This record gives sequence, C-alpha cells and structure tokens, in this order.
Amino acid sequence: MDTDMTDATDSGGISPPQTGISNGRASILPTPTPLQATSRESSLPAKIKDQLILESSSDDDDDESSDASELRRELVRRPPLPYSSLPTGLCYDARMRYHTELNPPAQRSDYHPEDPRRILAIYRTLCLAGLADDPTFKPKTMLVTNPLRRISTRHATRAEIVLVHDEHHFESLKETAGMSDDKLLTLEKDFDSIYYNQSTYNAALLAAGSAIEATLAVADGTDVKNAIAVIRPPGHHAECNQSMGFCHFDNVAVAAQVIRRRMPSIRKILILDWDVHHGNGIQQAFYDDPNVLYISIHVHEGGHFYPTGDYGNHLHCGIGAGIGKNINIPWPCKGMGDADYLYAFQNIVMPIAFDFNPDLVIVAAGFDAARGDQLGGCFVTPECYAHMTHMLMSVAGGKIVACLEGGYNLDSISLSALAVTKTLMGEPPPRVPATAATRKAVETVKMVIMHQQKYWRCLFPKDLSKDFEDILETEKLHDIIRDYQRNLLFKKHRMINLHVYRSTISRSFENQILATRNYHEEVPLLIIFHDPPGIVGRTDPVTGQMDLNEMTVADTLKNYISWAIDRGFGVIDVNIPRFLTGISNPRGSEDEEAMKLRAATEEVAIYLWENYVEPNDSKKVIFLGIGDAYRAILHILNTRTWDNISKFSAAVGFISLSPLRTISENFMTDFARHYYRSSYILVARSHPAWDPGRSRKLSKKFGSVKPSPHDGLSRMLWEHRDEVKAYLLERAGLPAEKVLKGETIEVAGPGPALRGTNVEVGFEERGVALGLATRVKAEERDGGRGRVSGNGSGKGGIGGSLNGNGEEDGDTIMVAGGVVADD
Repeated sequence: MDTDMTDATDSGGISPPQTGISNGRASILPTPTPLQATSRESSLPAKIKDQLILESSSDDDDDESSDASELRRELVRRPPLPYSSLPTGLCYDARMRYHTELNPPAQRSDYHPEDPRRILAIYRTLCLAGLADDPTFKPKTMLVTNPLRRISTRHATRAEIVLVHDEHHFESLKETAGMSDDKLLTLEKDFDSIYYNQSTYNAALLAAGSAIEATLAVADGTDVKNAIAVIRPPGHHAECNQSMGFCHFDNVAVAAQVIRRRMPSIRKILILDWDVHHGNGIQQAFYDDPNVLYISIHVHEGGHFYPTGDYGNHLHCGIGAGIGKNINIPWPCKGMGDADYLYAFQNIVMPIAFDFNPDLVIVAAGFDAARGDQLGGCFVTPECYAHMTHMLMSVAGGKIVACLEGGYNLDSISLSALAVTKTLMGEPPPRVPATAATRKAVETVKMVIMHQQKYWRCLFPKDLSKDFEDILETEKLHDIIRDYQRNLLFKKHRMINLHVYRSTISRSFENQILATRNYHEEVPLLIIFHDPPGIVGRTDPVTGQMDLNEMTVADTLKNYISWAIDRGFGVIDVNIPRFLTGISNPRGSEDEEAMKLRAATEEVAIYLWENYVEPNDSKKVIFLGIGDAYRAILHILNTRTWDNISKFSAAVGFISLSPLRTISENFMTDFARHYYRSSYILVARSHPAWDPGRSRKLSKKFGSVKPSPHDGLSRMLWEHRDEVKAYLLERAGLPAEKVLKGETIEVAGPGPALRGTNVEVGFEERGVALGLATRVKAEERDGGRGRVSGNGSGKGGIGGSLNGNGEEDGDTIMVAGGVVADD
C-alpha cells in the first residue's frame, strides 16, 4: 500500500515505534541506529529537545534528591535481575536410599509404600528432562541453559535434631544402627507404620541435614534463588518423642529451627504442607510459636484418616502466642482435585500468606494427593502442583524450598516433582482445566474461614455471632420461619402439633411435627420428612450481616401439602431442624454435630412411627423425603419388622447433595426388591451418582433412582410436581387426574350460573383447575382470562360459580362459568 507519510520532524511531533503487518503477523520495523536518532533529534526545535533529555548541564549534583541518589547507588550495587539470574538448587544424595526393609517381599508390587526408589525416580526424571546434569542419566533433550545447581548434603548434628526432638528419641534411633536384624524386626512392631534397618539412622540424619542445607542456601540468596530437596525418609509425622507414619526426624521442622538461629534475617517462616496426610509433627513443633505459620491441606475424614484423631481438624489453631498461626484445611473425604486445592489456596492460603509476610517459605511437598496415588485417593495433577508453587513464589521475595514428604506412586511423584521444579526454575505453570470447586471443598473452606477470621484481618466475611452471644433476646430464623409455617398450616388446614415426649429431643422438635386431624383415620397417609426451607439472599461481604429486604424463603413444599389435603390424604409434616436445642454446639466440629443430628433424626422417626403411625387405621402409608431428612425414612424401613412395615406403600425422595443411601436386607431378603418397586428417588443432575467416570450401575438397593435435569431441592420439587403427584395418587389407590377439555372463561364480570352444584374453584399455576378439588390456588393469570379443565364427577361434568383473585393488577374479580368433562 503506497501512502505519503509525513516525517515527525516536519510536524513538530515525535515518531513512535512503528510496526508492520506481514502475512497477518506483527513485525517490528528496523530500529534506528544511535547515529540516525541523534541526527533526527538535532533537527528538532530546542523547546522539544529539552523535553527529551533526562539531565542538563545546568543540573547541580548537590541538589539531587535523596531518592535519586539511592536509585543510582542501587543500580551500581545490584545486578539487573538479581533473582531470576540465579539457578534453582537441588539437594539429593543416593545414600538416603539405603534405608530399606530388612525382609522385602518377593514381588516389587508388594514393597512398602515408602519405597527407596521414590527419590531415585524423581532425580532420574529431572535429569532426563534436561534440568540436572548427571552423566549417569543422559537427558532425552538438550540440557537447559541454567540447570539445577547441586547443593551439598550432610548429616544433621545432634544439636540440630534436639531443637525439635528430645534426647531419648535421638538416642533410640541412633541405637538402631548397631542392632541385629531380629531386634530391628521386633522393634518395628512397637511403632506405627515404621520399618528399620542398620542404615535408617544415617539416612534420617542425611534427610534432615539436606533440608537444612537447602534452606540455608535459599535464605542466603547468593548461589540459588530457590530449591527442591529430594529427600527421604519423610518427616512431617515424626513427633517430639517418637517415629511414626514412615517418619523418623521431622526434616522441615528441624530446618526451620536451625535457619532461625543461624540467620537472624529469617524471622518469620511459612510452612505449607500439601501432603495428603496431616503433618502432626510439624504442628506439634510450632503450635505455640508466633513466628512460624503452619498451614496444612489434608484429607481428614472426620478423624478417621491417618493420622487418626481430631488433631488435624480446623479447631486446632495454636495456643498462647501462637494462636492463629496453625491452620488446618481438613477435607472431609478423599477424591479432592485441582479445583478444590486451588480454591483453598485462593481463599485461605494466599491471603493469609500475604498478611503474614514471611521471610522464607518451606513446602512440606508430599505428592500423595496426586492423581494415581492409591494411599491418598485424590486427583491433584502436576499442573495444579505447579500453580500452587507459582503462587507461593510471590511471597518472601521468592525464597522457597520444597522438601519431599510422602507420595507413593513412582510415576505420580516424578511428574509432580518435575512440574514443581520447572516452576521454581521460572517456567510459567501450564493450564488447569478444572476450575469449579466441589461443594465439599467450598463448605470446608468456609468453615475454616469462619473459625480463623478472628485472627486474620484478610479473611471475610467476619463472624458476627459472638456479638449476640451475651444477648438473651435473640431467636433463630429457623424457629421464626417454622412458627410462621405452623400458623399458616393451622389457619388453612387446621393442622395440629404432634408432641414428642423424649427428654433429650422434645424441645428440639417442638412445633416441628404437624398433622392433619384425620391422620389416624383409614385414609392414605402421607408422611413428609424434610430439611428446613431454603433461604436465598445477600449478605454484606465484609460484615456478613444479612439484609432482610433481599432475602426470600423458598417453601415449595406447602404446594404439596395443600394438594394432598385437598385430595383426602392424611398428612404428617416433619421438619428436621439443623440446630438441636440443648444438644447442638455452635462451636463444635462439623462431624460431631452431624452425628448428633443423625441420632436425633433417627430417634424422632422411630418415636413418630411407634406412637402415631403404627397404631392408627391407615392402610397405606406413603413417605416423602426431601434432602438429608430422607435418612429418617430409611431408618424406619431398615429397623422395623415386616409385620410392622406392612403399611408401607411407597417412598418418594428428592436428593440434591446428600449421599445416596441403601435399604438393608437384614430382616427380609426380598425387601430390597420390594423397596425398589415401591420407590421413586429423584437425584439432582450434579450429584456424584451421575459421574460419567462411574463404571458400575447403581444398585437397586438405592431404590428406583431417576436423574433430574435440575439442581437444588426447591427447583426439583417445583419442576417434578406433576409426575410426583401422579405417582402419589397411583400408590394411594386414588384415581388419576385427567386433563380434560374445558370451556374458556371470560373474566369480565358475573356470568350466568350453570346447572349443577355451586363449586368454589380457582386456577392452578398454568390455568388448569381440577374438578375433584374444592379449592385450588391461582398462581398465574392473564388479564383475568384463563382456560379451565377438570375431572368430571359424572357423565357430562360439573358446573358452578368460580371465584378467582386477579392478582395481575391487584383487583379481585368475580367470575362465573362451567367446566365440561367427557367423563
């Protein structure tokens, strides 16, 4: 393209850098030489030339600002890129492999998980990837320009070890170097998940000493910018006075204690433990230390995952001066993945890391949460480990040391360690496809934040519940909503309260069990167990306070109750509260409170059956369970004998996030089949039951499980109401509701009364009225016009006056018309 281009000098302007487009790609045009640039500037007007010069001959050096002087000195004193120009350090010593089992099994697949090949597999992978220079392992690619720099290894000294462990533990391990095989094999039986040989003591000293040297090298910052220590045996389970969980000396804790004594510039240390097991040894070592922040992300399973007990739960946050400096993020189950770990990092780890502002970061880098590790059972990918490393590099000036802990799948630990090392060397982390955290992860992170927010100004929202603890005039919103429901159901249907006479739960279930007055008669009985209604609203992002004007209660269940009562069902409505008066502890652990609620739910279910259902005259009992409360129905079915459960006609369930539960076959071998034929279980589309990776079909012991295209209990109840109501009628032995042809009713004013008995009828949500009902609520109108259909009670149908409320414009409209049915 030919275009006349005016030189910037002609217009008095400055010519910007120019780019050209070639074949769709941007290309930089040739940069002018210094001679050309000088020639151009000489032709500029003096006014413009003065603006292009940083200094002039008239500037007096004595008048230079202190900031400018400091900048000049800093440029002379430091290299241009003091951090990135340094290599990453590597600590590895083959002698740590000599700690082995005395009597290894014949098959390699049966080796102890803490296999001496673990560190060799990692080191070999780093060499083959061209990151480390070792003639033993010829790289499959070109060696990188700035390869890993080897850091010397050594044995830790006695004085260093006893900074964390007591003298007796040190001496006990030292004695193993001179023991016979028989004595070592006997000794193993006294410890938890430990094996010994004559080289265990030296290997443990090498692992601790290597962690110390790697940490010192990074803290010094002269030779390496960061480092990875490929060491074993691991250490984070080793406690002050004992070996446990494959660990003998606590490598990371020893290194942290030594570095603070050797280098006064390192005052605060962040230890991040992403091993799938809780690092009980590290937590013990620094539990009262205000200058060591320990954060552990681990599987807890309510204290049933190794190391068992409550020491790894979210309530353990330090003592004394160290309060708030111990943070446990305890996953409630295995199976956690990339999105879950990244969610914890973004919402807890990194905000607190920036707030703490450490001088050094040490990662207890266990890779047993990695995909493929059978002990951990989680699905963290190498890409996720790279991202977590990358985020941690943004604090402490990039001073970070990764020390190997667990990880027992040789391929998984090799690839994960490779990803971490590449990131430490400066490679940007690769993409992570999974970004949506699971509900269990979100709940766990929220639980930890609510407990830790009082110690960290960076965590939101703040928990305001303590502000109301000393105020006696408070009520739970759950009780207020239930009181409203009780009054509404009494006013509309004359439902009464059924009392529970049990000392432990009677207060908790006051006003929670409501029944129609015909529940004991010979009519179909619908028993509903449900969670409290959902509340949708907004909270202040800082204070956590709720705005009542922005809150809505989703109580879809009342539609089912009114429908069932209008069709002659007896109804018992059981609301399962989340808080048990006199039993629940607002500060208790989630697992403990869940167990209390489960026990109370099962107790009230059996009490209800034995005292209100079993003695009555109803021949057909249908259960409707919503959410977690469905467990009450299964508890009744699983604990009653066949004679007592003969009333059971059907069970309908709505499951959104709750786990699916099975029927028991303990008392009737064919009852599971009976349950399957008599159940209708709708399960939300995002439920793990529909995981595409699931290899086996759902057992029939779960009932007749059907997928719902919706999520959320309220949405599922509303969208499936027609099919569920039809199923309830079928199981109750009542005639199905037919949608018949009807007349269009003009809602313009009073109309002629048609033949037949006067009937008060309204419109259902889509303008469909059912002739069997005496009253149906209008939910949708179109300017006072609606189409009415209904069941004919006899040939020729029914007719009568229709009273409807036109809520479109707020007016009440009286209409008349008729319903014509074929039969």
